[in-house]
Amino acid sequence: MSHIVPLVLCGGTGSRLWPVSRTDSPKQFHAVSGGNSLSFLQSTVQRHSGERMRDPILVTNAKHAHYVRAQLDEIQMRGEIIGEPVARNTGPAVLAAALKALKADRDAVLLVLPADHVIEGDVNGQVSAMYEAALDGRIITYGIQPHYPETGYGYITDGGPIDGYNGLHHVGEFVEKPPLERAQALLDAGNAYWASGISMFRADTIIEEYRRFDPTSFAAVFHAVGKETRDSYGTILDPEAFARAESQPTEIAVFEKTDSIALAPLSISWNDVGSWEAMHSVGTPDEAGNVISGDVISIETRNSLVRSQDRLVAVVGLDDVVVVDTNDALLVASRSKSQQVKKAVQALHLEDRQEAHSHVTHNFHWGASHRAFATDACDVTHLTVNPGSELSVDGSIGPMHLIGVRGEFSVTGGPEGDVELLPGLRISLPEGQSYTVRNGGDAKGEIVLVSNTHLVELPVAKTSDELRDELRA
Repeated sequence: MSHIVPLVLCGGTGSRLWPVSRTDSPKQFHAVSGGNSLSFLQSTVQRHSGERMRDPILVTNAKHAHYVRAQLDEIQMRGEIIGEPVARNTGPAVLAAALKALKADRDAVLLVLPADHVIEGDVNGQVSAMYEAALDGRIITYGIQPHYPETGYGYITDGGPIDGYNGLHHVGEFVEKPPLERAQALLDAGNAYWASGISMFRADTIIEEYRRFDPTSFAAVFHAVGKETRDSYGTILDPEAFARAESQPTEIAVFEKTDSIALAPLSISWNDVGSWEAMHSVGTPDEAGNVISGDVISIETRNSLVRSQDRLVAVVGLDDVVVVDTNDALLVASRSKSQQVKKAVQALHLEDRQEAHSHVTHNFHWGASHRAFATDACDVTHLTVNPGSELSVDGSIGPMHLIGVRGEFSVTGGPEGDVELLPGLRISLPEGQSYTVRNGGDAKGEIVLVSNTHLVELPVAKTSDELRDELRA
């Protein structure tokens, strides 16, 4: 019986794919091809599902757990979500997942998968071919045949075949992001592979190797798992304990030190999609070489990537450019310079611009929120709530007002007890406690949430016309 547990790593920020990818909603949660296509995360989970695979474990920043749960629900997939309270690179994330997997199954084998790669080909078949080697205690790292001297990837050299395992090789050395000359030499030698970030091993094997090579991190993560808490999305590791773990990738903490390491080449199409240039390369171009998504008009434009989210984008007479339009930011760049988008993001962070951190629209398992506008006097958010779903509204930030737009809602937790919110009605929520808002209808409902500590409290359940008249007065 197969015990392969996909371990999907959902951390990272993906700043080179701004303005789509942002600190609060990184690239793995966004559509690979734009529009209504699956996200990177959803594609990864679906790719590694089926009879050979168990339900996945997904490790993410704790503040992104709601994205993970919502995206699993969208594709009707189950999975265990582990929230990291602080970022500690991939090593502690893998160790935490291994500890939890071992608790559920002493023979569990973990397949570590980055959530933000684009892969085509029979990856599961090739991975599963090394299952017995993993059961025997081998730590398998998978390599991709390089096509050019990429300086942004790590490399693994082939140290020769391992007896008794067809297709499995010793590791000669790990080479981390070499300069161009070294990358070219590795390519010319013909025995080096790009490090894919995919690996497979028994849960108890990686735990024991961490105990040997990084006892500080082992102790920290062990206690973080032991003291974890649970919320509606999954578990959250203990912050104080987890913060004591070394912030290192598994490759440095264990792979480069252990005698159990082995290399298995993968014959697949693989791209880590680290820039808009890479996004163009994985897209489907039209006859002019353009990769287009959304409402776009392209005239005398060639070999470009153009994405529109909410409005029409017209591109005329441009070649080899990247144009990405979101509802609050626009990127225009040369394809050859698209790696430098990261510099623009750094400039936004220095100015503490909101556009570096978050979008105005956020998706949740219960629906979505869209921040219409915010000033010193008022903050207005439009909420779309799925039928039968509910959300919590935090009243600790100040008094709020809910205005019904569409659907039938009930609001609980207020001084008046359960209150019905219908289209055109408004409910005032005093400061100091949380409220539960539930869509009791059989269709999506809409609410407008108005919040600010300086707003004047108004009587409950006034119509929108009455509210408008009072505001005018």
